[in-house]
Amino acid sequence: MRLLAAFLAIAAATGLYAEQVVPPQLQGVGIDEKLGQQIDLSLTFTAENGQPVALGEFFNKGKPVILDLVYYSCPMLCTLVLNGQTTALENIPATVGKDFDVVTISIDPTETFELARQKREAYLAQYRRASTGWHFLVDRDGNVKKLADQVGFRYRYDEQRQQYAHAAAIMLLTPEGKVSRYLYGIKFNPRDVRLALAEAAQSKFSLSVDRVLLYCFQYDPDAQGYVLFARNLMKAGGAVTVLGIVTMVLLLRRREKKMAVVR
Repeated sequence: MRLLAAFLAIAAATGLYAEQVVPPQLQGVGIDEKLGQQIDLSLTFTAENGQPVALGEFFNKGKPVILDLVYYSCPMLCTLVLNGQTTALENIPATVGKDFDVVTISIDPTETFELARQKREAYLAQYRRASTGWHFLVDRDGNVKKLADQVGFRYRYDEQRQQYAHAAAIMLLTPEGKVSRYLYGIKFNPRDVRLALAEAAQSKFSLSVDRVLLYCFQYDPDAQGYVLFARNLMKAGGAVTVLGIVTMVLLLRRREKKMAVVR
């Protein structure tokens, strides 16, 4: 299982899903990026308190949402993904519940809300910030498969191992529920998470540090992370240069006027 999990993490991070390198148990597993896809906010799930909840309750609040599709009894990969996400969230200024929400949903229809509650308690303790914005849900009426199809998250159940094969990734959604970005792997660069959140919510944000950083950093699908965008940096540098020249001219003119008055 460790070898399988390692392969999934590497494949998700590098895009190695060509048929000739994928073992049989991973056929049909992967992610089809569906940027801009609107998810169905009427889909209902069971919350960690046992009550039914519609996805719409987590959206249209002016905040982006991180979506995790995992399963709570996963022996390795899901834990690595959630641990990596939690570590990244601990190292960004934004706070879960205040600036964005996290919705974690089990892809295993047999898992119970009691297990979801236990996972929630464990990860909130690990996150170490007071938050009511991280939600752990379980399937209801087969809706998790519908949601997974909408965001392009392909997984399958391995009967022999009695485990789910799936990719390692988290998804960023806009406040309205549209897919904005996919981040891959089991470790997430805090800068990438921060910028992806800003990107997902930028239509709702006023000018902020994150918006400025987004001007210099763009998402590179090959690198699967945010990289310095040279042209934008040059534009920013050019703007600073022009501003400096204008300021110098104004100071010189003011100095000339003062000298003229003295004369």
